[in-house]
Amino acid sequence: IQRPASAVKELLENAVDAGATEIKLFVNDAGKALLQVIDNGSGMSETDARMCFERHATSKITSIDDLFHIRTMGFRGEALASIAAVSQVELKTKRATDQLGTYIEVENSVVKKQEPIAVLNGTSIAMKNLFFNVPARRNFLKSNAAEMRHIIDEFTRVALAFPTVFFSLTSNGQEVFHLEAGSLKQRVIQLLGGSYNTKLVTVKEETDYMNIHGFAGKPDTAKKTRGDQYFFINNRFIKSAYLNHAVMNAYQEMIPGDSFPMYVLFIDLDPAVVDVNVHPTKQEIKFEDEKIVYAFVQAAIKHALAQFSVTPTLDFTLDASIQQLPSIQQPFNEERQSAASSTTIFKGFTQKNQAHFIESKGRSELRHWNDNYESRSFVPQSYPDP
Repeated sequence: IQRPASAVKELLENAVDAGATEIKLFVNDAGKALLQVIDNGSGMSETDARMCFERHATSKITSIDDLFHIRTMGFRGEALASIAAVSQVELKTKRATDQLGTYIEVENSVVKKQEPIAVLNGTSIAMKNLFFNVPARRNFLKSNAAEMRHIIDEFTRVALAFPTVFFSLTSNGQEVFHLEAGSLKQRVIQLLGGSYNTKLVTVKEETDYMNIHGFAGKPDTAKKTRGDQYFFINNRFIKSAYLNHAVMNAYQEMIPGDSFPMYVLFIDLDPAVVDVNVHPTKQEIKFEDEKIVYAFVQAAIKHALAQFSVTPTLDFTLDASIQQLPSIQQPFNEERQSAASSTTIFKGFTQKNQAHFIESKGRSELRHWNDNYESRSFVPQSYPDP
């Protein structure tokens, strides 16, 4: 736990893992005085409520093999233990099958109080006085405005990843975000601004190896900063300069070199081919074959921009003398169509797989996306000197 935003990320992800459909975040003094997350998830038993503050204790995996098939946001069992070590924590939780819930107070990793309590189904966890026992760490925190920006960043990432879940953020008694459950596009507009309403290009491709869906901004939405760029792998937000480069290549010559496109992209693939344990924050990951992912992302973005007529097109205007020709004036009826189709030139210009062949717009699958991948593995050829 480095700052209040670190705790926000962990608590929100725990609520998501609990299957909550409503998640509320309350912040006082930019999280320095209070961070509280209330959800309507599955809740915890008395035993789990007590164990959740122990290091390396988790209910999200049961065997070593589970580490290779991770679908939950958390799995290490360290977040709540770390939070309890540097703050005063109050936990209220109850399962739907229990008559009473559990209340626990923890301070400096020591359980001060535990008792049964009447409470609604779900979990409420409050973190008070962050770094009260580590003054040096508290002194290194930034201003309230800066820390609040970090909190909003983490809130935005989790809320984008789960648009079917209600989220709210209240700071010092004032509601900052009230996000009703809905579609991904609605969530993007709610969080990133209504200006994107008519500026989003749908990205959606599926293959046997991986799927991608989300939105990319039209070229005129490009900005001088990287602000609105979000990559999610199996709903987990990640930072990847490598994948960002793939997107930038897809926009090549469509935006200025010093501008950055907007995108919110979700990649789904087998957890066994992804390593999320590279960094403690789980925001840096390793792919089994990152070249395939790179080629797929680049091809998907290019295809989406082309499908929605965003890529540059040529505009032809007929000369007035040409417009008077019989071939232009006369309708192209069945008789003329039959005559034209029998000519050699027609057959030569309609052979499939020619460079000018255009696939029908209705077919959106990227059947040849891996050509980009294969073409990257070229063998340099030597040529004789002139």
